[in-house]
Amino acid sequence: MTASLYFHVPFCAGVCDYCDFYSVAIASGSSILRTYIEQILKDTEDLLSELNVKYIPTVYIGGGTPSLLGASLIRDFLRALRDLMGDLWGKNSPIEITLEANPESCDEDFLMACRDSGISRISLGLQSFHGPSRQAVHRVGEGRLLEGRLKVLSKIFPQSFSVDMISGLPFQDEKILQRDIEKLLALNPAHVSLYSLTIEPETPLGKRAARGQVSVFGKDEADSLWIKGRDILETFGYQQYEVSNFCLPGKESLHNLRYWRMENWLGLGPAASGTIINDEAKTGWRFTVAADIDLWLDRKTDKNPPGSIENLNTLTLIKETFLMGFRLLEGPEGSLFQHRFKRSIEESIPHTIRAWRNKGLFRKDKIALTKAGLLLLDTFLVEAFRELDDVLVVSD
Repeated sequence: MTASLYFHVPFCAGVCDYCDFYSVAIASGSSILRTYIEQILKDTEDLLSELNVKYIPTVYIGGGTPSLLGASLIRDFLRALRDLMGDLWGKNSPIEITLEANPESCDEDFLMACRDSGISRISLGLQSFHGPSRQAVHRVGEGRLLEGRLKVLSKIFPQSFSVDMISGLPFQDEKILQRDIEKLLALNPAHVSLYSLTIEPETPLGKRAARGQVSVFGKDEADSLWIKGRDILETFGYQQYEVSNFCLPGKESLHNLRYWRMENWLGLGPAASGTIINDEAKTGWRFTVAADIDLWLDRKTDKNPPGSIENLNTLTLIKETFLMGFRLLEGPEGSLFQHRFKRSIEESIPHTIRAWRNKGLFRKDKIALTKAGLLLLDTFLVEAFRELDDVLVVSD
């Protein structure tokens, strides 16, 4: 079996007010980090053996803040990972190994350790240079530090780093967003993810917004600001290839493409999930590790991490393939869809495709939404799913 690996490092120096991912605030150098590495290596060995994995095309170390591991621990982790994988890291070495980092814990020593240990791509969580916007959501790090760390990153990982940016932050406007993007692009990142701020009700930011304690954008204003950011990126030669992702030619995130194409991946660590698909049966299963670091570490006699398993029937799998695949500017992988489901995408949702083409929101040359259509992705999926429910008879 072929499967990518995702490692969730659920630790942060501080939790941002907009974040709804599972993470635990800890101090840099905490002893729990080494304990975490020891346990996740055991889980990796068990999972690769149990599922008889033969090839690992990509590895992604995300979080949380993986850069909190520090130079010494990231060296130890990658060395041990390489040892336990054996041939999977030798003649079948992953073609892309990505690590997420935050500027405050991403100094030169750490970046050198990453490069020397086999990391091929760094994804930096910058979000914005603008001080008032960062402070409004309790984002750690000042502008001078951010610029300095970016310059170091661009030297150690030239043409192989990605940066996350957010539009719609408090105190942000078009001029501030443009200044942020232009300052970033002066350092020539290979890839930029531009997200529109999502305010989840149960996050600290969501609660403060509900109480009127912080000013946030309305949907139309937020959409307009994001489109401004998209246009700036494209002016500088960054091609949109997914709803929120832009890159220089040939610099797409190979690991994330596997998610969007619904190819196998294994998730390790608290709150991680993995999906395995059986093409012959046209079904799959997903396991999700419990979002609890204490439960995850305290196994007692059970070697398997606590969590849940979900069986995916054919209809669910087709819907998820559309949910992920239509995020791409090129649309879902048609040949993989045909191989997996023994039917084409056109045969599955002909009326929805025809209606959206007539509105000029679906491409004529591909099974994919236009750029204008991508802005209405949720509406398209509602209509596509309704058609699937009406015409596709699938047993669980």
